[in-house]
Amino acid sequence: MGLGGFLTQNPQKGCALITGAGGRLGRLLQAAYAQSPKHLYRFEFQSRRPGADHQWSPGDDPKLLPRCEAVIGLWGATSGSPAALSQNAQLVSTTSELAQAIGAKRVIHLSSAAVYGPGISMNEDHSVGHCSDYGKSKLEMEQAARKRGQTDGLTHMCLRLANVVGADSLAPALQHAGPATIDSFTCDPEPPKGPLRSYISASDLLRVLDGLLALPEIELPAILNVACPEPIFMDALIRAADKDVIWQPAPPTAVAEVTLDATYLQKLLPSLNFLSTAPALIDDWRRLERLG
Repeated sequence: MGLGGFLTQNPQKGCALITGAGGRLGRLLQAAYAQSPKHLYRFEFQSRRPGADHQWSPGDDPKLLPRCEAVIGLWGATSGSPAALSQNAQLVSTTSELAQAIGAKRVIHLSSAAVYGPGISMNEDHSVGHCSDYGKSKLEMEQAARKRGQTDGLTHMCLRLANVVGADSLAPALQHAGPATIDSFTCDPEPPKGPLRSYISASDLLRVLDGLLALPEIELPAILNVACPEPIFMDALIRAADKDVIWQPAPPTAVAEVTLDATYLQKLLPSLNFLSTAPALIDDWRRLERLG
């Protein structure tokens, strides 16, 4: 049965389906939802693997999924060849068809700060494309979402997401025992200086999704940076996790700073108080890891 054939019941008001929730970020979001009942929306989580509310894969009968007002696309590739990364753009059609099948009117796609490449305090109007293959694949996803939205009658929104604590490249170092090796972008005798990144906690990301879904569609931009207001040094997170830092000279390909200007997000959700210090971000991650 095609996804477009399931159009019988009305969607549940206040329900959003998060797809691809079996990965590191999805598990953190599930834990964040479980530990805080104070949300405007009810979130349902889908994964191909056991461990989410709904074990479901594209091609399965969409009747197995709840009728929802919105779909949030977490699924996609984070590494691999350009051919492997191309599924990020291809999944736009899958997400859109699924949304139509379960009665949703909004689709939120998770893009990435990687679309910008290196830079400081980059807002949504900053130039894009000078980036990694992963960043380019997310930019192609954004373009596919914009094109799809011109014909499918759905509201598409792409979130250019900052690093999520516990779900980014630093996560293995946080999880494993022993010190963490961090690139330094200074030379002796200057003190070491590690990578500076925009971050957000998984709990705050869920609150952002909840808040955005509650806004009228007309208020939603097509592109939105999502990050806590102040960037964080990676070595500060390591130290907040009670780990020692081993410094190594940054290789030529390493990037010192990738930080986002999230002013627009703060205007849309002015009452949201973000966790914005390394100790607070690590405490939140540890709490979610225990729950997960």
